[in-house]
Amino acid sequence: MLNNPQSKYQPYSPGFELNDRQWPSKRITRAPRWLSSDLRDGNQSLANPMDVEKKVRFYNTLVDIGFKEIEVGFASASQTDFDFVRRLIDNDMIPPDVTIQVLTQSRPDLISRTFEALEGAHSAIVHLYNAIAPLFRRVVFGMEKQQIIDLAIAGVTQMKEEAAKRPETRWTFEYSPETFSMAEPEFALEICERVLDVLQPTPDNKVILNLPATVEVALPNVYADQIEWFCRHISRRDSVVISVHPHNDRGTGVAAAEMALLAGADRVEGCLFGNGERTGNVDLVTLAMNLYTHGVDPELRFEDMRAVVKTAEYCNELPVHPRHPYAGELVFTAFSGSHQDAIKKGFDAHAKRNDGVWEMPYLALDPADIGESYEAVIRVNSQSGKGGVAWVLEQDHGLKLPRRLQVDMSRRVQARADETAREMTSADIWDIFQDAYHLKGPQRYELVEYEGGGVRRGGGERAFTGRIRVDGEEIPIAGRGNGLISSAVDAINARFGVGIEVVNYDEHALRRGADSQAAAYVECRTADDRSVFGVGVDPDVATASLKALVSALNGAQ
Repeated sequence: MLNNPQSKYQPYSPGFELNDRQWPSKRITRAPRWLSSDLRDGNQSLANPMDVEKKVRFYNTLVDIGFKEIEVGFASASQTDFDFVRRLIDNDMIPPDVTIQVLTQSRPDLISRTFEALEGAHSAIVHLYNAIAPLFRRVVFGMEKQQIIDLAIAGVTQMKEEAAKRPETRWTFEYSPETFSMAEPEFALEICERVLDVLQPTPDNKVILNLPATVEVALPNVYADQIEWFCRHISRRDSVVISVHPHNDRGTGVAAAEMALLAGADRVEGCLFGNGERTGNVDLVTLAMNLYTHGVDPELRFEDMRAVVKTAEYCNELPVHPRHPYAGELVFTAFSGSHQDAIKKGFDAHAKRNDGVWEMPYLALDPADIGESYEAVIRVNSQSGKGGVAWVLEQDHGLKLPRRLQVDMSRRVQARADETAREMTSADIWDIFQDAYHLKGPQRYELVEYEGGGVRRGGGERAFTGRIRVDGEEIPIAGRGNGLISSAVDAINARFGVGIEVVNYDEHALRRGADSQAAAYVECRTADDRSVFGVGVDPDVATASLKALVSALNGAQ
């Protein structure tokens, strides 16, 4: 890299000042018109372009999502695209409320071939483009401004003539002054006005003027200024649809599209997950879901985001990044302990509030809205804390651990994660939990049976009798206290001389209903001042409590 990049790279200047810009104070309150260009622009960017079978699968997915305008190919440039367009029309695969769009350069033979491909469609958009920026005029085409205008006029004139030959189709014309983002604004306006002079749009038969950021050369606010300036100056605004097609060269395609909508654009062209040439087109999934999380219906449906991802990955042969907004496998997942604790508390508060409003630390979207479960919201590794471990146990097993038990369990999981240097699965955590609190396999101390807790003696005491199996031998125990737990502790201490003391007790139902089980938790202090924890689960809450006490007894040895 250069020490003085300014000697090679010059900052872009839009060539005008918009000191009274209005777009920063605007709000997006409704969805734009959407056009998916996955089957054309996205397909052209693939190392292995889609065959017809893949294009059909992708097309059906786009229809299911709710796209009403779909750019299905460059029919004049590819036999595969031509055949695909014909397949859609000949097999009546286009719903009445969906319009297909086909791109063409401004060349007579390509325009004729385009209309041939669209023969018999109930409605279609013919999208004509030519590059207009100074760099392209000078280097690519070697043309002056008037020659560029003449090229556009010849193209739209032929489009109008070809459409007139096919009155059975409802035609919409789209013109893109390609490289708009790099062009002089006055020239972009001039060429578009000349196009409108030919096409003569009306409020009932509008022309689409697509203003692409073919190459993203400036900050997204500059693009917004360009769009607002153009919207202010173009004539017949009520007969024109202003469309934008932002690329992502600077990584700000989404921001550019959102700002362009604020600036007056009516329509957005892009691809699912941002596929496209170089760094890609604007990501329509992110744009739509950004609207959704602000309470605006995007008019696109992603109830099964995972299925959409699978289709895109299969057809594009490109992976969707695990951190991709809204769609990546890890975007709702917290590994950090502080994040996990906040999310767990957020879910607890959400359940108590029960007003339907989503207000969650670290999660702008409810994963359930796009078909994701809460299972992967919190995952556990060596960076995780007590909240993450507690979340997994609550979600998968219904256990709501007291705070100090959460800390104890988290310490054990973290030690295992450090030891194995890998993520802890739910099965791993459950295995650690059962081992730590003596819930599986033969244990040294096991509750066999008991009586007590309900018989009052003098002074309000309760009597407890029972039997505990110790190393396979059943031993009777008896004790007194002011309740079931205290009398059982007295019996255990008297028989085994362990000197444990209960310092905390919690219980809850695992689920509602007549077949619900109870979970009980105890924290005990030993004679040598250690804290040990016990857990018990049983349909009877009293039995669960005693099982928890025996669990702690095993931990005290």
